[in-house]
Amino acid sequence: MLKVAIVQHAPIYLDVQASLQKLCTHIEEAAAGGAVIVAIGESWLSGYPAWLDHCPEAALWDHPPTKEVFALMYQNSICVPGPETEVLASLARQHQLTLVLGVNERVEEGPGNGSIYNSLLIIGPEGQLLNHHRKLMPTYTEKLVYALGDGRGLKSVRVNGVQIGGLICWEHWMPLARQCLHNAGEHLHVALWPTVHDIHQLASRHYAFEGRCFVLAVGQLMRVKDLPPQLRMPETLSTQPEKLLLRGGSCLIGPDGHFLLSPQWDTEAVLLAEIDPLRVLQERMTLDTSGHYQRPDLFHFELKTNG
Repeated sequence: MLKVAIVQHAPIYLDVQASLQKLCTHIEEAAAGGAVIVAIGESWLSGYPAWLDHCPEAALWDHPPTKEVFALMYQNSICVPGPETEVLASLARQHQLTLVLGVNERVEEGPGNGSIYNSLLIIGPEGQLLNHHRKLMPTYTEKLVYALGDGRGLKSVRVNGVQIGGLICWEHWMPLARQCLHNAGEHLHVALWPTVHDIHQLASRHYAFEGRCFVLAVGQLMRVKDLPPQLRMPETLSTQPEKLLLRGGSCLIGPDGHFLLSPQWDTEAVLLAEIDPLRVLQERMTLDTSGHYQRPDLFHFELKTNG
């Protein structure tokens, strides 16, 4: 049995250093609870750009307040590798943890400088960066702030005797991205979401059933008061500063598609649970989409990691 943890907390929005300090505290809490794998939500460092969906002027062309917020988002994104990943690597080494977390990643030099990527990092128990995945396709309004990722991070890594992989948000509706990670032999899949509402639960449960793996579906919290003050918000929101825009919903799903930890709503917590990797093999008796339930004589699959 392996103990896993989900950090379902709000970051300090658009403040990467304060968010990192808060995250370290929660990772320490997870370690104290016996977790060996800790998952943190989409673009947690330092905040999912929910203002794109809630502030009506955010998408206006040549809108100075939006440009200001984008610049703040860039300044509070992290470089990979960089000082923030070194802090997390040190913490992983100290507690022999594997961290799976979502970050806003910036590039300062070379191709892509000036861009932000919606990225997923896996940091192993020796402090090594085991995987660095950039979201392939920003979803809808996200295209205003995020660049396109590539295929180099579409893989799983072996830690504590299990294969761990992950995807970000609507990548879970990209059939070939799913198949790529099924082929990578995941035992544990980390699904990063802003919030794990009912349709995201559906995607996560489908992924677990299709891939015959455990799925940690990871959400986070965000309140109206966290929206950037530079942007005007609807009156219905401005009068409710404590209203939750992102409500968590984090859960653990077994390789048969059923909940082992039901969705947890509206609460900040470090959620602990256990997985038994043997269950993955048991469930693959009936369905193995990268093995006996695949037809390579009929279908050809290829991943281009340089594109």
